Amino acid sequence: MRRSFSVFMILVAFSATVFAQKQNYVSKSSKKRGWTLLFDGETTKGWTTTSGAEVPAGWSVSNGVLTANADGNGGDIVTKTEYSDFELTLDYRVALTSNSGVKYFYTKYANGGDLGLEFQILDDALAEDNKQDNHLTGALYDIIEPSKTFKKLNRPGEWNSIKIIAKGQSVEHYLNDYKMVSFSRDSKQFKDAVAASKFSKVSPAFGSVNKGRILLQEHGGEVSFKNIKIKKL
Repeated sequence: MRRSFSVFMILVAFSATVFAQKQNYVSKSSKKRGWTLLFDGETTKGWTTTSGAEVPAGWSVSNGVLTANADGNGGDIVTKTEYSDFELTLDYRVALTSNSGVKYFYTKYANGGDLGLEFQILDDALAEDNKQDNHLTGALYDIIEPSKTFKKLNRPGEWNSIKIIAKGQSVEHYLNDYKMVSFSRDSKQFKDAVAASKFSKVSPAFGSVNKGRILLQEHGGEVSFKNIKIKKL
């Protein structure tokens, strides 16, 4: 009996390990709750350049990972679909000195061009753009700095996870399960922060749009993504 129980526990542990390692996957129960993959682990299906062209060779897919190569020839890529209320999760990995970001509500502004709110991704220690707190990982780029109290950032070359929840006017940024930023897009605090940022002259007011695409930024240096999932709220 003891031997049978031991074998059973080994099988349970093995099954749990296999499930935990399964990448770019949405279970049946998660699908029922509305989750879908934005990256299938094999192709760039569902993504284009910001101009609508095919994803260039500067981006590559290997072993279930989507990578913007360090040569700088990738450019930003966006989803073909627009989203309004959503929960987005993904894993990312930067190389030393790399700079990237995940933009949402990415759309064309009448004055200011194609823009979106940005969850900043950075090598906080060595990237050039690390001089301002609101330019560090987890920040709403150039607008709101991330929490210093709960920030847990893995080093370059290691994976980090992020989550963005946007519902109505409310937005939250999470880094490795810790909340970094929380704001309301119609609040005075947010509007004042925008007015003090590089987006102050954008119209309509930066961050006021309620729908747009998801963008993965190539901003110099290698950055990789996997397990990109979204749920409409």
